[in-house]
Amino acid sequence: MSVHPAIQTARDTAAPIFIGGHSASLSAQIVGNVRDALFAKKLKPGDFLGTEKDLAARFGVSRIVARDALRTLQALGIVDIKMGKGGGARVSRGNPRLFAEALAVQLDLTGVSAAEIMDAQRAIETLAAELAAEHATPADHDKLRRLLDEAAAIIDDTPAYTRSCRDFHLAVAEASHNRVLVTQLISLQHVSWPTENRTLTPQVARRVLAVHRELSALIEMRDAAGARRLMDDHVKMIRARRVAEHAHDETDHCC
Repeated sequence: MSVHPAIQTARDTAAPIFIGGHSASLSAQIVGNVRDALFAKKLKPGDFLGTEKDLAARFGVSRIVARDALRTLQALGIVDIKMGKGGGARVSRGNPRLFAEALAVQLDLTGVSAAEIMDAQRAIETLAAELAAEHATPADHDKLRRLLDEAAAIIDDTPAYTRSCRDFHLAVAEASHNRVLVTQLISLQHVSWPTENRTLTPQVARRVLAVHRELSALIEMRDAAGARRLMDDHVKMIRARRVAEHAHDETDHCC
């Protein structure tokens, strides 16, 4: 088997891309060529790109350069590589959740503030609640009710209740049936959702559960505007607590 025709066309119709230089730059150009073909919808999940030998021959580079390009494409989640006879690279099927954690790591390494994270989370979750009210299925409604019942049963177990609240917020996003919002929320939850919720008093826990029950009811009633308003108020409350917690931690660490 040879290199996928989309890759051949992408190179044949463009200006020559290999103009000398370090092998790393040649590898990057192959990666860019494949990525551009993917975004141009000339490639689809499952398409066979070719083997290391195929790519090296097609682009006139060493197999070392082709191997480096394939490894980069694999790391980016663009291709899956099968070794041995009948092997080679195929365009991946796609798994956005796989990279939610990777994005979270990059956000954390960048040093984004709690306020920045929560502002983004507010935008995502308010829209997700609105769309959930419009698109949630009976199965989604059942899941939200089940999570609420489970939360009520563990309300005195702070770590378990904190995880339950995270799961409820994610379930609302999933009920929106918008995979982009779900993936973004998962990524932000990795960074923002606490494992130890120091400000979760019994009174706060009961208030949160009451808000979640009201939100679930609004989603079932298909009240998109009401669900959006309530989620907006709810996440603003969460934001205030998270920002205060981080400010307290920074004060503790600086002295």
